[in-house]
Amino acid sequence: MNESPKGICRLSVVPMRMEAKSEASLVSQLLFGEHYSVLAEKNDMIKIQLYFDNSEGWIRKDQHTAISEEYFKQVNLSDYKVCIDLSGTIYFQKKHVHILFGSVLPITTNELFKLEEQVAFNGESKSLSQKREFEYMKETMKKYLNAPYLAGGKTPFGVDAGGFVQQLFKICGYRLPRTVDEQRKSGQEVVDINSIIPGDLIFSKKHQHQAFVFLGGDEYAGIIGGEVKKVGMDSLEEKGLEARRILLKKLTPEQA
Repeated sequence: MNESPKGICRLSVVPMRMEAKSEASLVSQLLFGEHYSVLAEKNDMIKIQLYFDNSEGWIRKDQHTAISEEYFKQVNLSDYKVCIDLSGTIYFQKKHVHILFGSVLPITTNELFKLEEQVAFNGESKSLSQKREFEYMKETMKKYLNAPYLAGGKTPFGVDAGGFVQQLFKICGYRLPRTVDEQRKSGQEVVDINSIIPGDLIFSKKHQHQAFVFLGGDEYAGIIGGEVKKVGMDSLEEKGLEARRILLKKLTPEQA
């Protein structure tokens, strides 16, 4: 059985569509450095499955960069860096490319990759696998404040609830699914809503596509009124809330 073709994003951001049409609804986005499998082709579009979260969507063929199966597997094993600047520029393969917060940078200790990729980046970054605690998450969250709602978006320049939660945890070293429905099943269930701790995810049973991050005290962060905001408990319906715990309470030296 032949392996499916592979690809990697080499543009700042690429729309993933629901159908094989350029005007179809946005289901997600590809950021620089994210890699994927090609599932199908139709006209000038290809259907892809993102490796990070298994999300699927259609992108334009001319925005696809093919890579070998060997390269794809090597990327899976590499602990790359993730950009933690709101935006920046990377000098990659002898050209400058604009990148956004959450982009995956081909910066690694693998000497073969360092030679092949020829990367220069002077901005802020951290290892994708490095897990960080709540205080780091809280500071990271500030970069999403006032970001406009965009169905299918996952950047501070346009984001939906699932994208906001996923990317926030990605920066902190945790892998979550793309959609709120899937995120409701992630981590550990917090049985008593009154025992939540900062960093817990809060979901509304009534509003299936809403998700919030508990910031402590009476504060939550999530999409309210078309943008990412910090809100108080009085903005949420106390009845019908459920919580999930993703962040580790305390990191061991091995996890840090």
